Order: sequence, then structure tokens, then C-alpha cells
Amino acid sequence: MIQHLKLFTPGPGDVEEDVLEALATPVLRHYGPDWMEIYNETLLLLRKFFNTQGDLFLVPGPASALLDMAIGSLVETGQKVIVGTNGFFGDRLIDIAQGYGAAVVPFTAPLDRPLDPETLYALLRQNPDVQVVALVHHETGTTVLNPLRELAGVVREAGKVTVVDTVSSLGGVEIHVDDWGVDVCVTAANKCLEAVPGIGFISVSPRAWELMDRHPNKNHGWYLNLGTWRKYIQEWGSWHPSPVTMPSNIVLGVLTSMRRIVSGGLEAHFARYVYASQAVRRGLENLGFEMFVPAAYAAPIVTGVRARPEFEVAELSKWLAEQRNIAIGGAFGAIAGKIFRVGHLGKAAEREYLIDFLFAVEEFLRHKGIDAPVGAGLVGLQ
Repeated sequence: MIQHLKLFTPGPGDVEEDVLEALATPVLRHYGPDWMEIYNETLLLLRKFFNTQGDLFLVPGPASALLDMAIGSLVETGQKVIVGTNGFFGDRLIDIAQGYGAAVVPFTAPLDRPLDPETLYALLRQNPDVQVVALVHHETGTTVLNPLRELAGVVREAGKVTVVDTVSSLGGVEIHVDDWGVDVCVTAANKCLEAVPGIGFISVSPRAWELMDRHPNKNHGWYLNLGTWRKYIQEWGSWHPSPVTMPSNIVLGVLTSMRRIVSGGLEAHFARYVYASQAVRRGLENLGFEMFVPAAYAAPIVTGVRARPEFEVAELSKWLAEQRNIAIGGAFGAIAGKIFRVGHLGKAAEREYLIDFLFAVEEFLRHKGIDAPVGAGLVGLQ
């Protein structure tokens, strides 16, 4: 039997029992009147998180597939694209764009700092032929929260189209897709919507459709082509609104989670993440840890913590898993082994989970012979 670890990873997180129960219901057809009720309610609730009246699609697969879909649907081979990167997932956007033969103009910032709107403004002035700007809102690899509203405003003012990875931010912080001018916005079920992996969601603005329709012959595939999904909505939307079989029980799971979140209020949901992140930051700082990202632009969804000289991150991670059934996240690339990441998704934002995690870190420090008074890590819970 697989051992269950309490998940303090950047995703997925431990979900509530009602989500698990939804997954265990008899399998639903992904078409017909019963399905359309579930589908339409899912779209209705998603709009509350996206804050959009634009087109929304439910697409089976990981969020990276939907980002591939977004860039491939908008960008022609050989075309210039500005891609913002200050971490692993920004680098992935570069890989996706280059996979379509795009000429990437990099828009960078240090790993522990946010992308700068002024730099983006200058790049757009220097590259007037660019039509698309792709960037990450919450760079989960470093835990930096980029200033999406300001960045999207710069792109909108220039008359260009934005593709934004909000995979680990939408549902965890406030986002206004329409008001901020985010043209294509991608997220997933298994982050701040607090459900399980298997499906992603993508919104598309009229301006993005206009750009796609100006270049209809990109030949960039069928499944990962927004035009395919729009065609099925237009032609079969009343009873079978997708071109492929949907993971209907996974959709029911995320619908169940969204119902609960919305009934409790989105502001209260966002506040849970703020509370959990502050509790972890304050508690670990009181135990002698240093945060990787300054509080001014640290995401409340995942906290990055610098490694300490007394032990390796891998040793801490292994001890927590083996001795206390707790899983934390490591890091990628240049900062692998230099930080660890603590996710606040799902149950990890609850007080009981937070006490278990912070007290376990205390215990590990004492195991290593480091002075850590009992309860010193719990100061942020008060």
C-alpha cells in the first residue's frame, strides 16, 4: 500500500474529502443533458475565479499542454515572441515557443526578483513586430509573484496579445482577466482550485481570436489548437462541447471544490493562503531560516526557504518524509539544493497541518543538534 504523505509541496496538495467522494461516483458521460448541467455550472464558477466574460475551455491534460496550445495557436513559425522568465516555468515557456520555431526575445529578471514592467515596455518598443508576450504570474520554481496587472497593462497599451501562466496563482490570489487585459490565461485544477490533476482551463479574449484568425494556416496541430475547440463549441456546444472524451469525474471533483470555495467567499479563500504563508515564514525565520524571496513580492501560495549550512535540503526532505510523513518541495536548475519550497495548497493551509509541519521542522533541527526551543516555530500561528 502506498504511504500517504501530508503534502506541503507546490502542487498538488491534499484535497478535501468531498473532492475524493466526487471522484468515486459512478462514471459520467461527457455529453448529453446531465453532463451539460455539470459543464455549464463548472464554467459559471470558473468565471468567478478568472473574472472573465471571454471564452473558456476545459481541456484534459496537464497545464503545460494548455500553455503549448496557447502559444502554438497564436504564434507562427519564425515569428518573434517576447517571453518573460525569472525561473523554471518561464524557461519552459521559452522551450514551448522554440518548439514551434518562434524567435524568442527573452525578458528576464533575477531568480529572486519579479519581472519589471519598464523593461517589458522597452522591449516592446525595440521589437515592434512582436505580436505575443508570454509570461508566468506566480513563478512556482522560485515563489516570486510577478506584477501581472502592470505587465499585462504594458502589453495591452502596445496593442499586443498576452499569454499568461496562472497555473499556481489563479484561485490563490485575486486575478481580473478582463479588466487587466490578459488575453489567454491558463490554469489547472490541482493547484489553488484544490482538486486533482488531469484537467486544465484556458480563457481566450476576442483580441486573441482576432490574432489567430489573421493567421489561420499555422498547421500547428489539431488537439492543441484552440480553433479545434472553438469549432466544437460552435457546432456541438449544446450537447457535446469538446472534441475529445472528458475526464468527467475529475471535472466533478473540481466543481465540488469550487462550490465549497465560492460558498465560503473568495476573499476568505485568499486569506487562508496569506495566513498559511505568513505562519510558515515567521515560524521558520524564528527557527533561523532565511526566506528566498523578500516579502514584498513573495507569493502567498508557496514559500521558498534558503538552505542552511548545517545540513542538505535533501536530508531535511528525507527526514520529514520518513519520520513525520510530510512532503516538501525541492528546487530546479541553478537553485537546486539551495532552497526548499513549502506549499500552502488545500489542507496545507489548515492550522492542524501547519502545526504538524512547523513542529516537525523543530524536531529535525534538534535531531541535528541545533538549538530549537519547543514551540519556537509556532509563533506565526498566533
